[in-house]
Amino acid sequence: MKEKEARTGTERAAILLLTLGEQEAAQVLKHMGAKEVQRIGTAMSKLANVSREEVHTVITQFSQSVESETSVGVGTDEFLRKVLVDALGQDKAASIIDRINIGRSTKGLEALKWMDARAVAELIRLEHPQIIAIVLAYLDADQSAEVLAHLPANMRSDIVVRIATLDGVQPSALNELDDIMEKQFAGKSSAKTSSMGGAKAAANIINLLEPSQEGVIMEQITKADQALGARIQDLIFVFDNLLELDDRSMQELLRQVPSDRLLLALKGSDEGLKEKIFKNMSQRASEMLKDDLEAKGPVRISEVEGAQKEILQIARKLAESGAIALGGKGEAYV
Repeated sequence: MKEKEARTGTERAAILLLTLGEQEAAQVLKHMGAKEVQRIGTAMSKLANVSREEVHTVITQFSQSVESETSVGVGTDEFLRKVLVDALGQDKAASIIDRINIGRSTKGLEALKWMDARAVAELIRLEHPQIIAIVLAYLDADQSAEVLAHLPANMRSDIVVRIATLDGVQPSALNELDDIMEKQFAGKSSAKTSSMGGAKAAANIINLLEPSQEGVIMEQITKADQALGARIQDLIFVFDNLLELDDRSMQELLRQVPSDRLLLALKGSDEGLKEKIFKNMSQRASEMLKDDLEAKGPVRISEVEGAQKEILQIARKLAESGAIALGGKGEAYV
């Protein structure tokens, strides 16, 4: 067992959440991003035999609550499942729990999450495309998109197709992959099956690519497999899909978007989406935005697409935290 002085900040946060009870812990987790939830969830799943003295050290002023709420280290897997389901919903919680369980035994793969995207690309670029696909399916979508952007252009569509057609990873395959990573990073491997990959995973990665890269990859995928291309395209969340946001979600999104980026993004958007945005602004703000749009001269398509991508990234982060609900195609990003 770790001595209390050796506990990391993440482990101390896990101890605190385990003392709060399921509902209270869920409320805390709702305000965290997916990566933070995964890191704390991993720490929670590994805690065992935490002494009362250590709990006292972490949360001295709440020691009485600790005794009445829960016993730390007992039944943590079930506690973790209930808390994550309450905070994130059944589907997203299942995905994170699956990755937490894999992370217990795949230290080589876990090490990649802390590396720079360029370094990961350099590490895996000479591997078989199927291995690269499994690595990218395992990483978070935003990191995978960055890694993909650093890989040779002629490899990208093939790798995305392989991600989209992954239907789970067998223990032997994951074990072999972890062994490869462990040659670079110390640790022992013990593989566990995982439901990684699929069209949804591919769409999440493509969502985060630059517009020019996204277009080329989708064109190549559709040329190679029209049905698969259509399936991925249906899951890609594009700017005009913001029209499907409910009014509350749209208002929350608009509060987070810089006005200059919104102005630029709307130069290339559908009239229906413009009206939806105007409707969810104050009358004064909407009138000012309309005037600015009329006064704004021609702009490059690449600038418009860049601004739209930025707003979509904000929308996805808000959806991850539970602040808004993405409708329609946005369901790919869960």
